[in-house]
Amino acid sequence: MNAKSDTKAGHVVAGIDVGGTFTDLLLIDGRAGGKVFLAKTPTTAENQAFGVVAALAETGFPVEAVDLLVHGTTTTTNAVLERRLARTGMITTRGFRDIIELGRRTRPQPYGMKGVFVPVIPRDLRLEVSERVEASGTVRTPLDEDEVRDAARTLLDRGCESLVIHFLHSYANPAHERRAAEIAAGLWPNDYITMGHGLLSEAREFERGVTAAVNASVQPILKRYVERLRSELSERGYTRDFLVMNGNGGMISASFVTRDAAKTVMSGPASGVMAAAYTARRAGFPNIVTYDMGGTSTDVALIRKAEPAVSNEIEIEYAMPIHVPMVDVHTVGAGGGSIARIDDAGLLQVGPESAGAAPGPICYGRGGTEPTVSDANLLLGRLNPKKLLSVDGAADVAAIDAIFSEKLGRSLGVSGVEAAGAVLRIGNLKMAGAIRMVSVAKGNDPRDFALFAFGGAGPLHASALARELAIPTVLVPARPGITNALGCVVADLRHDFVRTLNQPVASLDEERVRGVLATQAEEGRALIGKEAVQPKTIKLVHSADMQFVGQTHLISVPLPSAEVDRATLQMLFEKAYFARFKVELPEIRANLVNLNTSVIGVRDEVDLSTLIDPAGRAKTIAEACTEIRPVWYDGTWHDTPVYSREKLPLDAAIEGPAILEQLDATTVIEPGDRATSDADGNIIIRIEGR
Repeated sequence: MNAKSDTKAGHVVAGIDVGGTFTDLLLIDGRAGGKVFLAKTPTTAENQAFGVVAALAETGFPVEAVDLLVHGTTTTTNAVLERRLARTGMITTRGFRDIIELGRRTRPQPYGMKGVFVPVIPRDLRLEVSERVEASGTVRTPLDEDEVRDAARTLLDRGCESLVIHFLHSYANPAHERRAAEIAAGLWPNDYITMGHGLLSEAREFERGVTAAVNASVQPILKRYVERLRSELSERGYTRDFLVMNGNGGMISASFVTRDAAKTVMSGPASGVMAAAYTARRAGFPNIVTYDMGGTSTDVALIRKAEPAVSNEIEIEYAMPIHVPMVDVHTVGAGGGSIARIDDAGLLQVGPESAGAAPGPICYGRGGTEPTVSDANLLLGRLNPKKLLSVDGAADVAAIDAIFSEKLGRSLGVSGVEAAGAVLRIGNLKMAGAIRMVSVAKGNDPRDFALFAFGGAGPLHASALARELAIPTVLVPARPGITNALGCVVADLRHDFVRTLNQPVASLDEERVRGVLATQAEEGRALIGKEAVQPKTIKLVHSADMQFVGQTHLISVPLPSAEVDRATLQMLFEKAYFARFKVELPEIRANLVNLNTSVIGVRDEVDLSTLIDPAGRAKTIAEACTEIRPVWYDGTWHDTPVYSREKLPLDAAIEGPAILEQLDATTVIEPGDRATSDADGNIIIRIEGR
């Protein structure tokens, strides 16, 4: 579907993010002065497309009038984590079929003696053919084309739907991979053929092979989902192409997205990080730690100078490296639906098991029986039992108290309320640990950042986390629970490229370096030219993956432009190394491993001031107060005013304790903290006693 001629300038843009529990929608009608439509519906795990169209229907806005729809999906992420993958075969260099199973000499736990994992493609579906290209790119053994044909037929006979062509040194000379793919394409019944170098042109054959295997094994799954969604949208009048979020924080047309399906892994968390960077920059906070707490998990990331960190060294789980550029997000299994339990040692544990969307926490009233973080918040007065989203009627607080007393309090020797307080404390410690992983563990002082809290449950816990980590300021956006959907609306188009050189800087061919960067930029511009929407400007971001000669691990080094020389590369690497490790090693020379280029199509700015309807704001804080109710803070009940956030005036100044309630989230302002509002409707909380 070619949507370029049919897609308008984007007057009506809808961003839709599918999470583990809820599907969120944010629609901005530019024709009506930026009027905002919101929806939050349960995620339909059996077919996420149903949840998407349900969210569109809930807004009441005519689907056919939407100019552009941008979608963040967990389809590929869930498929990989749950190993619900298409049957995939691999054709590889003779003698190297076990590369993706041998892996690296690592272990999942620091003090564990071993790590066990199951390769994406089983051994009987990894077939070898005669070919060999040296690391220099020289052909040692020609490709045996008859063996390629036989291998492809064998894999088809064994029921494979997708195919990977993965040869040892294809990054140096891809001729054999390309020819093998041509031969296989003449026999294969679909276009699910992935060349290792085509997705990731880097030297490390394990990472390149696993990335290609993941890509091939999720291609059919993503293609079927995209087609189902396209069909559902078409039936409702939306006939244009739509965009899909990639894990790098950029977007790509749905027409092209299945080609590099692995790039959509982690697209959900990426959209939230992009929205956080965008919102915080407008609010004057370029350095933030993002804290996205949903129903199933919590995602955290670090943003410096309004630019999210993007890494191509991500492992989605142990021995599952997906080395395509992704927003660097750390995830822990602690969300609103995380189940609290007493383990065999008699200790209180929170997560990683989750109640999910069905049956969900007890307070949802859908049959849940296990105590969760959301239930603890309700029991402690932080959530309003009469205003829970997607819950009919009021939650039964007495019944929840009884379950906490029975399942947790009895073993701990405390009441149900005290057990709920302990659940929050343990959950907060787990989430604080995740924030330390992206800050302290990487040489960053949390005190230099603001905490950007979003997700349906993030603002409930943000103040307590900030105090735990000595973070001075919390920033809560206007629509915390819809922030991931906002990320879909504000994200730019983006294509990333990587090319391995793996040479000491001292002997680099400078013209070759410039040529590689220029070629990658040209290819990115061409791809953006084919997208469903056209950007305002195109921005190029170059970087190099470097190391000292003899080292294994890489450091990403930003490059000011494509016009770099050997001396500049050495200087930039030493500067980046010192910033990371505070060590100077001038006697050791640098090695340039990969050259990276990001081609970003920058879209028009989006006005965030209408995310909360200005017409609905009250003139005074008192008019926005809905009730005063007891809320538990650190073992003590406090009578706490509760405000309707949508009614708060923009010049509001609130002394804690206070609760701010809105459709998509609840914000807790703890005793002693002070909150103010800004022009975009963000709430800025200054933490007392840090």
